[in-house]
Amino acid sequence: MAGKTWEPTKRGARDLNKHIRKGTVVYTVADVATNLAPYEDGQLYTAHTFTHRSPVTGNWMTGHLTAQSLLAQSGTVYEQPPSGLRNVTAPTPQVGAPLGDNYEGVLDEAELRGLEKHVAQGSNPSTRRKPGIWRV
Repeated sequence: MAGKTWEPTKRGARDLNKHIRKGTVVYTVADVATNLAPYEDGQLYTAHTFTHRSPVTGNWMTGHLTAQSLLAQSGTVYEQPPSGLRNVTAPTPQVGAPLGDNYEGVLDEAELRGLEKHVAQGSNPSTRRKPGIWRV
């Protein structure tokens, strides 16, 4: 991984504060609970942009976090996006996507009967009651 890294120590916070200018983007890595999101990646990275200074301390801030609190909350901070990881805001990989136009599935007789039964038992649009009318 190219670029600097800053560890969550006093020295790391001091070095990160020296590195930051307005618009500086740094990256942190977050672990994902794959038992709750089984199709999600195990780790994702987040980009943080330092945009303003704290009115109290004068330290650079990203959202509501200073560099020191970002290190304390997220752990190691990276100068470049970590390789091999996906951004939190990037779309997730497709797990159960629709089939492409070139898919030619063969339906057997039982599947065709099931589809015909499903259509026959479906509601007929001409015999449906009008929307907004309640049964009494």
